[in-house]
Amino acid sequence: MQSYMIDGDIRTRIPGIRLGILHYNDVKLSPTPGMLKGRINLFLENMRHDYMDKSVSDVPGITEWRQIFKAVGMDPSRYRPSSEALMRRVLQNKPLHWIHTGVDVNTFLSLQFGLPAGLYNRDFIEGDVTLRLGREDETYEGLNGREISCAGKLVLADAKGPFGSPFVDSVRTSVAEDATRLLHVFFIYPRFNRWTDEQLLHSAGDMFIHINGGDYEILPAP
Repeated sequence: MQSYMIDGDIRTRIPGIRLGILHYNDVKLSPTPGMLKGRINLFLENMRHDYMDKSVSDVPGITEWRQIFKAVGMDPSRYRPSSEALMRRVLQNKPLHWIHTGVDVNTFLSLQFGLPAGLYNRDFIEGDVTLRLGREDETYEGLNGREISCAGKLVLADAKGPFGSPFVDSVRTSVAEDATRLLHVFFIYPRFNRWTDEQLLHSAGDMFIHINGGDYEILPAP
């Protein structure tokens, strides 16, 4: 069983930061059906209505994650938290990029909870996982098609090095439609209190396996 940790330096800089961690087994991903797209699009329309006359910074979690990035020396206008990038896309009335039922449910849950969230193929994760700052020589190929320099940035890393972050994840651990063993990580800011962490994880896990089958396990918080 993989274990998950938060580096002591991160705990010092960002007291109270947490990871919500789920393992999925025996899931069956598929192209996202029209009914699910319709449900997600209705949710997005409601969000646009709710924030029609407001700034993106009024959305719960946006300001908090910007502050976290600043606390570790990251410029949040250059490296946007993934939840903020999604919210900006929604409020600008830009369409989502439909991938499959795994990635698209993760996108929905990130928007619902107002948290960066990452979905990873556990078959490509080696050893234990730590939330830490990237080192000078560490890079990875990002899902945005760019080589990501990890130096001084908040990253998830295994024995092979960084593979994920609250702003963009790597190709190495990305989830293709044939993946069956997944890791789901929610990056939870210290003052998050819209749900308890347990409620969040049960809600996320229940929805994910309702759509994708299999089963889930909530792992102890690091």
